[in-house]
Amino acid sequence: MKNILHIISSPRAEISASRKLGNAVVEKIKEKYSGAVVKERDLTKNPVPLLEQKHINTFFSPAESYSSEQVEIHEYSTGLIAELQEADIIVVDSPMYNFSVPATLRAYFDFTSRAGYTFKYDENGPKGLLNNNKKLYIAFTSGNIYSEGPYQIYDSNVPYIKNVFGFYGVSDASVFRAEGLAIPGIMETSLERAIEGITID
Repeated sequence: MKNILHIISSPRAEISASRKLGNAVVEKIKEKYSGAVVKERDLTKNPVPLLEQKHINTFFSPAESYSSEQVEIHEYSTGLIAELQEADIIVVDSPMYNFSVPATLRAYFDFTSRAGYTFKYDENGPKGLLNNNKKLYIAFTSGNIYSEGPYQIYDSNVPYIKNVFGFYGVSDASVFRAEGLAIPGIMETSLERAIEGITID
């Protein structure tokens, strides 16, 4: 049985192209792995707080010195991390917002990027602590085209997500792209073609 963690970051609800693409990826995974269990982490329905000094202080303080507020912060963060640890397959919906990821997803990474939990440093440098047998799928959507051409250098979305998860130890990543969603002549079929092109390893 496969455990799937579906991370949703678009605030556009039912009209969101990234949600539609991400849902299609999850359905394809369920078709391949009957009995798969899906855990949904919707970052717009339950947003992760923006990082503040109290959060940083908690993350860098020993547990035995925690105040009651810091205990809550720590438990919230480790709860998010536990979902990543338990997942065999991670699906991230990520629309392009101003050349990068939505703020909801960035905030999520701020609370899951913790030394001793998702990575550590040793004499050889950083090492990811998530099981490297995990599979990552990124459902990427954008108004322009960023996979190739003159705007490729502007893509701080997909490389960022792959880098974060690679730092966590998850290096097996596949990307499904619905691009050109604002370009006439492309927008009409982009999402449909992206969904049709979904293949699960």
